Amino acid sequence: MKFSRTLLLACLALITMTAGAKEFAFKDTQGNSLRLADYRGKWVLVNFWATWCPPCRQETPDLVALHNAHKATDLVVIGVALDSKRPAVAEFATKYAISYPIVIGSYTLAENEVGTVEALPTSYLYDPSGKLVSFQEGMVTRDEIETYLALKNKKGNENK
Repeated sequence: MKFSRTLLLACLALITMTAGAKEFAFKDTQGNSLRLADYRGKWVLVNFWATWCPPCRQETPDLVALHNAHKATDLVVIGVALDSKRPAVAEFATKYAISYPIVIGSYTLAENEVGTVEALPTSYLYDPSGKLVSFQEGMVTRDEIETYLALKNKKGNENK
């Protein structure tokens, strides 16, 4: 039983990484094009959320702080709101002082451009080469992302 669970988890991880490892292209609320290729050299965190989602509201301040601390150097956050009401999204963005680009999305857009979103929030993390390296359903924190980046950067430096 333990072997089959481990095998299942390994297969799911492999499927997730290969299924989501594609170029995305979004338009933000300002009409700007956001393509994964435009962010080569930086980590990209794509976060799917909704205004009505309590965990999304809870993680937003951390994502804003993460984006503000790293946007000029090594990481950007892109928020994809799965709300159909643009005014609610705009009000939320103002209330939480969201400084990262926001896309008004849908579950279909998510699946076509990044991957399946079955729970909110859901985040996908791409490395500086554009490869999908992590996926998480549920909240992420600034500390978790920064710890992950530090470990990946340390491993990268050890391999040089």
